[in-house]
Amino acid sequence: MKREEKPVGTYPWGHSRRFNAYSNYFSRLYGSRIQKLSLDAGFTCPNRDGSKGTGGCTYCNNNAFNPSYCVPEKSVTRQLEEGIAFHRKRYRKARKYLAYFQAYSNTYAPLETLQRLYGEALSHPDVAGLVIGTRPDCIDREKLAYLKEISETHYVSVEYGIESCYDKTLKRINRGHSFNDAREALSATSEMGIRTGAHFIFGLPGETREEMLAEAGIISALPLDTVKFHQLQIIRGTAMEKEYREHPEDFKLFSWEEYPDFLVSFLERLNPRIVVERFTGEAPPEYLLSFPWGRKRSSEIVGFIERRLEELDTWQGRLYKP
Repeated sequence: MKREEKPVGTYPWGHSRRFNAYSNYFSRLYGSRIQKLSLDAGFTCPNRDGSKGTGGCTYCNNNAFNPSYCVPEKSVTRQLEEGIAFHRKRYRKARKYLAYFQAYSNTYAPLETLQRLYGEALSHPDVAGLVIGTRPDCIDREKLAYLKEISETHYVSVEYGIESCYDKTLKRINRGHSFNDAREALSATSEMGIRTGAHFIFGLPGETREEMLAEAGIISALPLDTVKFHQLQIIRGTAMEKEYREHPEDFKLFSWEEYPDFLVSFLERLNPRIVVERFTGEAPPEYLLSFPWGRKRSSEIVGFIERRLEELDTWQGRLYKP
């Protein structure tokens, strides 16, 4: 079979990197770097408060990924100010910021509460828009209509935690929703003209490498603008830590050497219009049960992936078939 020829010049997403990268996406939209500022506005989740279950997702410990300035006792404005001060030292090129409502399910409240919190964030002069992390079962037409109104003057993206395309996995990790719930939420959001994002984890218990790779085709058919991937990490103090200790044979955690090659194969099958925000997650060492990657950071694996794409002369979407 003849190998498909590489596109001439830049790729369909408008730059020369071999995957549709999030940083380049914002450069196209705004002409400069945009930095997300994480916020914890004190939300919870329906699989924590008893409406759909208790205990939350089996892998979840929000303290493992919340920045130190990000605590619900502080106002949204104060968290934004501290986040801007932190990022101005680390990312000097950032000129505008997105308020990222990250912790737990950030649409899981009455509309009046959302209007107050989102409005406070948007009133900051350096905030260009919102990224709202939530669950597929925590959105409705009334809230989407409000977000659509905001999106007419600001950047707005609703980022759904989906984690897996398989209901057997979603049940095992206590998500409390189905994959069809995710499809419906994404469709409803996209139909309102609101940008959509999603989050997936590779290495969840019981899933084979073949099943994970097959998710590329499923995800490609969703009305998604952006996507986040990361490798499963066993976080201390979670229900999954207990499960891992009792049944380690059910877990096929990726090694440092395996993960980039898996991602290259996945990217080849992924719809090229979908922007990839990240490939990995990081947690402070004190929260991790083990260190399969040692002290390597996310930036290192991005470089590793880009070198592999170059070596293999391949790119995101090369094997994609609508």
